[in-house]
Amino acid sequence: MTFAELAAFAGRHEMLSLALAGVTVALVANEIAGRFSGIRRIGPAQLTGMINRENALVIDLRPAGEFEKGHIAGAKNVQPNQFDPEHKQLAPAKALPVVLVCRMGQSATAAAKRLRKAGFTHVSVLEGGIQAWQGAELPLVKGR
Repeated sequence: MTFAELAAFAGRHEMLSLALAGVTVALVANEIAGRFSGIRRIGPAQLTGMINRENALVIDLRPAGEFEKGHIAGAKNVQPNQFDPEHKQLAPAKALPVVLVCRMGQSATAAAKRLRKAGFTHVSVLEGGIQAWQGAELPLVKGR
């Protein structure tokens, strides 16, 4: 496709072209905001290394029923409405790497921002959430 054909297509489909431009701007803005948030996004392999080498604290924010059906070994289940970065039990974890996990990575990002504001310095989010973990064919533990 030549540039002239692309320009002609854009001229014939103005709304579609504007929608594409809007989505592109939103994606770029989201990526830039993520880079400057101070929150690391990690993959399943990186999380495995952090658990094994750095004693990372894994906090799973999914509902208890989902958590019990399968979660990362050693993960602690905390409901988002009970998630309090100022809680006295979390205070000792400020020096540890903390990795937040949810279903797809969205809820964990919001919780990670709260942890950063509370003074946690090593905060990460499992990119793609538990679905990415399963996609990498890594094991899950059932029960509490």
